[in-house]
Amino acid sequence: MTAFRATNVLLNEAEIRVLGALVEKDITTPDYYPLSINALVNACNQKSNRDPVMSLNEETVRRALHSLNEKGLAGTASTADSRVPKYEHRMQEAFNFTRRETAVLCVLMLRGPQTPGELRGRTERMHRFEDLTDVQSTLQKLMTREEPLVKMLPRQPGTKEARYAHLLAGVQASWEAPAAQEAEAAPDSADSDRITRLEEEVANLHKEISDLKQELAGFRRQFE
Repeated sequence: MTAFRATNVLLNEAEIRVLGALVEKDITTPDYYPLSINALVNACNQKSNRDPVMSLNEETVRRALHSLNEKGLAGTASTADSRVPKYEHRMQEAFNFTRRETAVLCVLMLRGPQTPGELRGRTERMHRFEDLTDVQSTLQKLMTREEPLVKMLPRQPGTKEARYAHLLAGVQASWEAPAAQEAEAAPDSADSDRITRLEEEVANLHKEISDLKQELAGFRRQFE
């Protein structure tokens, strides 16, 4: 099967959610996998472990499955004992991922940009990372593939860890803009305090000058 090429094919929001949901259920609830269309719609729209929470209808999910099938990333499962069609992902065939790489990418698809600490906690049902070094090593492998699948984002103001995002949908402008806007709109507390003190000092100087002018005018009137 032809491997997915991140520079040639980009997934839309619905495709990302459908693919992420299939991967998650494959690992966390294998007894109920592959998924029927109803189960997949519910998995896409569940309120836990999703950011953003979505409300995809059956037709949208079917269209996403059709597109993912054309890209070699998902399709109908061969289940002779099932009366209804069921669907599976084909991430392993497309990317040859390790279990840890699958877990990290799945969480990034379902929950958006994450820090290594967030990834360690939120991948636990799929793969248990011993420490942050293991998470960072996995992210590095995903970032240095021939077709990079993960990108490190600029650190947000007031945070210690950088966030990471998948590249299956390309680079998103929203990843960097909010941090820059926040930095411009809200200077750190030290700068804010310094500006406040300077404003107070300027106001006091203006008052002192005004008082001196009044005293000088009064002094001159004594000799007129």
